[in-house]
Amino acid sequence: MNERKRVGPGKVLLTGWFSFRDGEATAGDVLALRRVEEVLRGSGTAYDVAWSPGFLPDALHLDAVRPGDYSHLVFVAGVLHGSQVEELHRRFAHCVRIAVGTSVIDPGDGAATGFHRVLARDAPGREPSEDLAARAPAVPARPVVGVILDRGQPEYGDQRRHGQVAERVTRWLAGKDCARLELETRLDTHDWHLSATPAQVQSVLARLDLVVTDRLHGLVLALRVGTPVLAVDPVAGGAEVTAQAHACGWPALLSAEALDERRLERWWDWCLTSGRVAARQVRDAFRDGRVPDGADRLMELLTPRATAG
Repeated sequence: MNERKRVGPGKVLLTGWFSFRDGEATAGDVLALRRVEEVLRGSGTAYDVAWSPGFLPDALHLDAVRPGDYSHLVFVAGVLHGSQVEELHRRFAHCVRIAVGTSVIDPGDGAATGFHRVLARDAPGREPSEDLAARAPAVPARPVVGVILDRGQPEYGDQRRHGQVAERVTRWLAGKDCARLELETRLDTHDWHLSATPAQVQSVLARLDLVVTDRLHGLVLALRVGTPVLAVDPVAGGAEVTAQAHACGWPALLSAEALDERRLERWWDWCLTSGRVAARQVRDAFRDGRVPDGADRLMELLTPRATAG
């Protein structure tokens, strides 16, 4: 007797909360998607991914998808609930619909019952399974960058360029493939968002690959722990940031007037290469006290000079 040949699926459409116009893309859901893509590629199965236009404007969007092009619809990760998921069932009624790596709160919810199969990560009465993100393909590490910007300092009057500097720097950073952390050097013993002690601030700075800042203490505190700094002086003509960079012998400095993408890129590359060694050298110079600072000179003023006999 001849064995029946197993026929694979036609084209698969991968969807999730990252597909909806007003949905959201989370790191965990996107990694779960990558795991599913890995399996489909390994089997030679053709597929497309539908993305939210708010997240990836130039990608394939649900509104532009032709349901008839697909034999299967797969919903990846997230919680099965809501009218948006139910709309997928109506629009792709002809497809075999499968949910994978999802959470089910109410097994009777139409969002869940509309699937032919639900391969849940957790659901009432079932043993939980490992989230798909756990076995997603490895991703390379990216630079971790602390961003410390000052939008204040009214004392500089008409010389202030803080707003323009922050806008240019953050727009440029948004296009960099890095992990960005918005930080603050202001201390607060009540607000959990802020550090309460200098040691807490330094502990964060010491774990970064780079700091981008337009603040004097953003520069000094990062160098103090040996982290390279891309500094921008937000005051026209230069002020305390420029003066401090010169005092520390730190070259990665841009003026508000000379702030452009080409210069930012140049110092970015330097900070993540040669700047690592240079920052540690500045840190060591701070620790060794090679150059007298104001506290040293203060003691000279406080210590009475010996009088002639």
